[in-house]
Amino acid sequence: MPRSFTLTQSAIAGVFLLGLLFADSTQIQAHPVVPAYERSLNSEPADSRSGLLLIAELNCTACHSVSKEWQELLSAKPAPNLAHVGSKLNVDSLERLISSPQHRKPGTLMPGMFADGGADEPNIKALAAFLSSLKEDVPAMPQGNAERGQKLFHTIGCVACHEPEAEVHPVGIPAEQKALKPKLASVPIALASDYNLSALADFLQDPLRHRPSGKMPSFHLTKEEAADLAQYLKRHDKAESKGSAGTAEAIKLGRTQFSEQRCTTCHNIGEELPIKAGAPLAELNSDRGCLANAKSSSIPFYDLSSEQTQAIKQALKSLKGAPLMAQTPQQKIDWQLSRMNCYACHQRDAKGGLEDARAQYFGVNDPGAESLGELGHIPPKLDRVGRKLTRDWFAKLLWEGNGSVRPYMNARMPNFGRASTESLIEPLEEADKLAEPVVIDVSGLLGHQRAEMGRNLLGATGLACVSCHGFKDRKSLGPPVIRLTQTVARLRPEYFKELLLNPQVTQPGTMMPPLFTGRKAAEKEVESIWTYLKEVDSQPLPEGLFSNADFELKPTADGKPIVFRSFIEGAGTHAIGVGFGQGINAMFDAKSCQWTAIWKGRYLDALSNWQDRTMKPIKALGTDLKTLSIESVAREFSGYRLMKNGTPIMLYDEGGVAIEDRLEPDEAGKGFVRVMKRGTDKETREAVSW
Repeated sequence: MPRSFTLTQSAIAGVFLLGLLFADSTQIQAHPVVPAYERSLNSEPADSRSGLLLIAELNCTACHSVSKEWQELLSAKPAPNLAHVGSKLNVDSLERLISSPQHRKPGTLMPGMFADGGADEPNIKALAAFLSSLKEDVPAMPQGNAERGQKLFHTIGCVACHEPEAEVHPVGIPAEQKALKPKLASVPIALASDYNLSALADFLQDPLRHRPSGKMPSFHLTKEEAADLAQYLKRHDKAESKGSAGTAEAIKLGRTQFSEQRCTTCHNIGEELPIKAGAPLAELNSDRGCLANAKSSSIPFYDLSSEQTQAIKQALKSLKGAPLMAQTPQQKIDWQLSRMNCYACHQRDAKGGLEDARAQYFGVNDPGAESLGELGHIPPKLDRVGRKLTRDWFAKLLWEGNGSVRPYMNARMPNFGRASTESLIEPLEEADKLAEPVVIDVSGLLGHQRAEMGRNLLGATGLACVSCHGFKDRKSLGPPVIRLTQTVARLRPEYFKELLLNPQVTQPGTMMPPLFTGRKAAEKEVESIWTYLKEVDSQPLPEGLFSNADFELKPTADGKPIVFRSFIEGAGTHAIGVGFGQGINAMFDAKSCQWTAIWKGRYLDALSNWQDRTMKPIKALGTDLKTLSIESVAREFSGYRLMKNGTPIMLYDEGGVAIEDRLEPDEAGKGFVRVMKRGTDKETREAVSW
């Protein structure tokens, strides 16, 4: 079993914040906590694979080289950025951490580099002085609220990796029911107690800037949310100790120590420093060096548990033995998901998933989603995701943001950074592809692929998909499931067809019923639905979500004019309406090439254009309609050009002369100025008003 130790009086002073974050603050993990390794201890004995995982996560290959065949598997993590560490931690905090990392931050992956006793004390102090001199201006952050921070910590997903506070009752169980205690080890965050408050908030808002490995991902926090979390994590702190600045001599010595102690192999300070390479990993004597039982100066000491030491020794034998076999795509996926701790939230091939004691903190913000059960509040399984999502949507999910489609779920999909996650996509696609690919025509060119047919199928009197799925800003008629607005950008069309035709096989556990079973034209119907979803921005919503008010065109004061070509009463079958944000509008007859009317207030209702196949002329909705004088002149329309502000310039030919003709609001916004340019002549301006 993993070792633990009882805190001494001196250690309590350094880790008092842990009382917030561990159910039993007197029993703290005193060995490096690698979540995937800790999870494996609950299901399988230590073996070479778990040892390889420790080698990778402890960054052994930052010092020790491996053969080319092992490089991808054991690649070192991107270095934490210490270029501004002095803005976060004062010299006293740094000194305590450097002196004994595992005592100051139980569970840390950082090794100690100094022997016990006082001989190394000058070097420790110098190294702390150097690091504390590396500073930047910390951005101003809001004051923050600890109570809000506590709620955030226990709802958005932090507790998947970190220990929940024992006093916080989970949202997922009744008030009278006792909460479960996590059994899996938690990632330690004790160092938060030493951070400068503003620097901690800045770190929480953009952790990838400080730790690009993605092990602490970004949860897309606002400044206010980051400040709230920082206040919560430091709510029991006393006044911050500033510490004393190091002397120039100490800083110089510390800079030397930073290189001598090989800190440069794992950390980045924004400049190139010499790196001392260690012996190749396959040549190491597993009873010496980092695996020795006693500390010694300049040799990393990780304070490994006996199980961890044994696992690493077995892994070293693997490195000296038979060559590494080429990994299958699924093996690559499993390795990456393990290293990134994705299994803390997600399950794939029945492996991983939220521990029950942590899942109880995951809830919903929409009462309607309660009926969805685990589908409503637990992060989704990753089975078949490689053939499900488009590459663009993978990017949104993993590093760009804005990829979440479950707004009813409190937990957030964090950003792990492109460098750490992009390599997952290709193996996922390869591992999840079907032996016989699904064939779907998404051209929209066939007669049965009309968007209107797809709209009718989705509607309340069709297959009633709107009973569960919403569109755009419209909720579904029943429980809130994923809205379908971004389906075409998000899903591969082949998976879409596979899912609709056989939902339970494609996505086991889904609540989607087999609506197409027994329908003779099922495949064609699926294609027409895809066509509708592809054109949804220019189509009316399905029946049940549709409202007449959806089709009133409403120019806004801060937007560009709305140009709408249609049949408009007063401008004929070749009409062009122009609505301005100032609340004044005009219509142009492209057949006779002239402005025919202006009016005030509301603009146009496009409903009949999209709903009525007879395309009856629509009417101006506003007031004070004024008909302009009509000239009997032969003209030929040649289109229009938009100015940068969106105002259309009508282009036509009159007697061989090219004419540019536009209406734009006057300075008061209460009337128009007609601006015309004939051939190479200068522009003329004429007031057009009521």
